[in-house]
Amino acid sequence: MTATVAADVVVNRPSPVRQSLLLSRRAVFAVLRQPQVLVPSIFFPLFFAALNAAAFDRITSEQPVFAAQFDSFLDFLLPATVLQGVLFGSTQAGTEMANDIENGFFDRLLASPVSRTSILVGRLAGGAVLGAVQALFFTAVLVVFGARIDGGVGAVAVLVVCAALLGVGIGGFGVMLGIRTGSSEAVQGAFPLIFVLMFTSSAFFPRELMTGWYRTVATYNPISWILEALRDLISIGWSFRDAAVAIAVSAAVAVLAIALSLRALRRRLAVAA
Repeated sequence: MTATVAADVVVNRPSPVRQSLLLSRRAVFAVLRQPQVLVPSIFFPLFFAALNAAAFDRITSEQPVFAAQFDSFLDFLLPATVLQGVLFGSTQAGTEMANDIENGFFDRLLASPVSRTSILVGRLAGGAVLGAVQALFFTAVLVVFGARIDGGVGAVAVLVVCAALLGVGIGGFGVMLGIRTGSSEAVQGAFPLIFVLMFTSSAFFPRELMTGWYRTVATYNPISWILEALRDLISIGWSFRDAAVAIAVSAAVAVLAIALSLRALRRRLAVAA
């Protein structure tokens, strides 16, 4: 009788893939249930896009190096707006992981027959879904207000893939901090560092018009590599090279973040054991 019950338990246990899907759905709904998290990730990227377009559109349109490629400053800002939204949303993954540790839910997961990898995969997959949805939303809004995408559906697809990968990447760094510290305040304290990386890139101003140390930093900033490849896809047209660069750099960020998150998870499991 005992053997039969044990066999039934093993058979009925969800597969690791299903466990990951269930946990990723939980991660997505955790964000959707918190307007104080969702609204800023939508409002502020659109606010900065409107502000920068109004401030720099005429100035940059008078520069030959800019006017030759972009019809408007919104075309230039589209990838940066998507990336900024992903940054706002993805950092919540680390905060939620820390909250799970603080309120004991993480320990309950460890005590259950849930795959340890599924705990991490589910959280990061939720970040990928949110990143992809944000990319589609911001693209639609900016196109309505005049942005053009000369690269067509292919450029939009690459933009969505990069947003999903960066959702995993940025979320992964947050999850790593959440696992290591177990403190949502510590994760939120690291949030400004991500925006320093973005504001020292070519996100909001053409690198060709920068000077001095700021241009040097932007040149070697991987965020600039992603954004500039995406801009070429959007404003010039489809290019396998630009698509490969954007996806490869985004994937590298995601892989690094996953590796660091897995390492932090293994250390925490070793301590718990």
